[in-house]
Amino acid sequence: MLARVRAVLALLVLVTLPLGCARPTSADQTRLWQEAPAAAAAPELTRFNDLLADLADRLKPALVHVRVRRAGSAPKDDDGPGEPRRSTGSGFIIESSGLIVTNAHVIEQAEWIQVRLADGRRFNGRTVGLDSRVDLALLRIDAGGLPVLPIGDSNRMRVGEFVLALGHPFGLEQSVSFGIVSRKGMPLTVAAPGFDFIQTDAAINPGNSGGPLVNMAGQVIGVNSMAARNGSIGFAIPSNLVKLLVPQLVAKGKVEWGWLGVSITEVTEEDVPRLKLREARGVLVRGVMPGEPAAVGGVKADDVLVAVDGTRLENPRDLQRVVASTPVGKRVRVVLLRDGRETEVEVTVGLYKEREARERDAPAKPKETPKDSPADAPKDSPKEK
Repeated sequence: MLARVRAVLALLVLVTLPLGCARPTSADQTRLWQEAPAAAAAPELTRFNDLLADLADRLKPALVHVRVRRAGSAPKDDDGPGEPRRSTGSGFIIESSGLIVTNAHVIEQAEWIQVRLADGRRFNGRTVGLDSRVDLALLRIDAGGLPVLPIGDSNRMRVGEFVLALGHPFGLEQSVSFGIVSRKGMPLTVAAPGFDFIQTDAAINPGNSGGPLVNMAGQVIGVNSMAARNGSIGFAIPSNLVKLLVPQLVAKGKVEWGWLGVSITEVTEEDVPRLKLREARGVLVRGVMPGEPAAVGGVKADDVLVAVDGTRLENPRDLQRVVASTPVGKRVRVVLLRDGRETEVEVTVGLYKEREARERDAPAKPKETPKDSPADAPKDSPKEK
């Protein structure tokens, strides 16, 4: 009988032992998540994901981090030098010998420039050239055998195409953001005369300036330049404009923009009968600056410009783009409508100057005659407009 009782007890122990082992542990009881079961994305998404990551890996070696030091401004009560100001930006290599594209606002007025490569090496950089009107600049470092990014055709980009924006936002190195081309047109602030910037929703934050905007083929189609204040949209300098300006920056250290010296506006429907036009097309000249190329060539106020050297003009941006990209000193044929009749004049394209430079170079105006002088004009004399 005793042996039978012992056998039953042993059997009970064997049955309850697995149940005790299966009870939840304290670790299981405190787990606040559920482990995801093994799963895979759709094959098409997986392939796209891999291609995107591979593209980013291929682009990063030619991306650079630009650090700048500028002279500080002295405090109002101190005649000594102030603390130096430091800032950072981005750039990318376009020539294996060390030629780098970035933004003008990243390096202008810099006392010291340092370029950090993707492999961690640091070099002192020097400015090759810059243009503040478009916000484009070139740097040079003494290095060789560097990886480069190819520059593509920005005119072929369509709204809706995928792009990657690379850079070092807020000093965070080797950052990549993904988006689409949202629009091609004038940026928030008019910079390049008549050239369409590329608008994108790929994140462009402080520090991204000067970095590349790249298409899915790995080609640079823009240079990240500016963003809206809320950071929701950004703008990039189109690559075709970059290819137009780089040779001038290398050769001259600056860009010589063409200039006519006219104030212009669109032709409206109200202007058609007043100017004896057939349609609201072309560029209306509101005023001509004395002594400037347009005035010398015979262009007058209320003329409607319709073509320059065979290029048809639909609106003011067309004229800005054509004239700005025309070599300084070149004579161009300007077709215009005056009192409804077509006329052609020849104008020698001048050199664009910033407003401050034009005012500085302008001849000094004669002092006004005192009001009590006998040379005062009669009160009923016509006023100059």
